[in-house]
Amino acid sequence: MKKSNVFILVICSLVFNCTVREKPQFIGIDNFKVMDSNMKNITISADAEFSNPNDVGGTLQTDALKVFINDKEIATFRSKEFKVPSKDTFKIPLTVSVATDSIVDKSNLSGLLGSLLSKKIKVQYQGDIKYKVLGYSSTYKVDKTEDVKIKL
Repeated sequence: MKKSNVFILVICSLVFNCTVREKPQFIGIDNFKVMDSNMKNITISADAEFSNPNDVGGTLQTDALKVFINDKEIATFRSKEFKVPSKDTFKIPLTVSVATDSIVDKSNLSGLLGSLLSKKIKVQYQGDIKYKVLGYSSTYKVDKTEDVKIKL
């Protein structure tokens, strides 16, 4: 009988001392860069930064984050679940590789030529990142655009 009381006391102590005061704060998306560009593929990277004030972690996942290059939807980014550290600021990588021929079409040719001359492309991440912890879930809306230098 005594062991079960101690067990219940320990469980209650853990549950009540681990607080979930608020969802992690979405700080923003930064560090846009072209990781690699060649005749076949362009690999683009950015970091989504968060700050978690809670005693418990949780998970973050992107289900359908769309990637636009020069205002044309190029890819949909899906990720595995990222573990959220407790009481910490952290970044999750958002890296996508797209075929260069998917960027080129007749309606987008002038924009692509302008990008090649200026050595910059307009990259936009748009969609949702979902946070889950202990049966609670929340969604962060993402819509960030930045001009990124390309290396030829």
